Amino acid sequence: MLLAVMLVVRAVGAVVVARVYPELLRDRAKLPMHVDQPWTDRVLLIAVLATGFLGVPAIAGLDVFRWHVLPPPAPAVSAIGLVLFALGWSLKQLALRANAFATTVVRVQHERAHAVADTGVYAIVRHPFYAADPLILVGLGLWLESYAAAVGAVIPVALMVMRLQGEERFLCRALPE
Repeated sequence: MLLAVMLVVRAVGAVVVARVYPELLRDRAKLPMHVDQPWTDRVLLIAVLATGFLGVPAIAGLDVFRWHVLPPPAPAVSAIGLVLFALGWSLKQLALRANAFATTVVRVQHERAHAVADTGVYAIVRHPFYAADPLILVGLGLWLESYAAAVGAVIPVALMVMRLQGEERFLCRALPE
C-alpha cells in the first residue's frame, strides 16, 4: 500500500511539475550531490534521507513486528497518518510547481538565472518544501501503525531544520533579494 500511494502521489506530482518545469524534474532525478554544494549540506542531506526515509519505516517495522514500544494507534489515527503523508507529498509537488530552482542540492543555479521564489505556496510560507517533511514523516509513522516511528521522526525533522537554516544563510548571501 505504501508503494502504491507513493507511486500515485509522485506520478501525479511529476506530471503536474513536468508541464511547467521539465528541466527541474531531470535535475531532481540525479544524485543529490553537486560540486557546487557546501559539504555541510551534503552531510545533512544524507542524514535526513537516511533517518527519515529509511529510518522511520525501519523503526515502524521493527516496532510493529518486534519491539512493541508503544501500543499501536487506533485505525482512525493511522488513517490520519495516511492523510498527513499524502498532504505532505502534495505540498512538495505544489512547491516544485512554484519554484523552478527547488533542486535537491543547495547551490546557486547560475545556468538558469536563479532567483528567489515568492509565488504560489511560497507566497504563504517561506519553505513549503521543508514544511512538508514533518507531515510526511510523522504521517508515515502513524500510517504504518507505530507511535514510536512517529516520535522518531523528530530526528530527521531536526536535521532538516539544520539543513534549512544553512540553506537560508547560503541563499541570503548569494541571492540578496
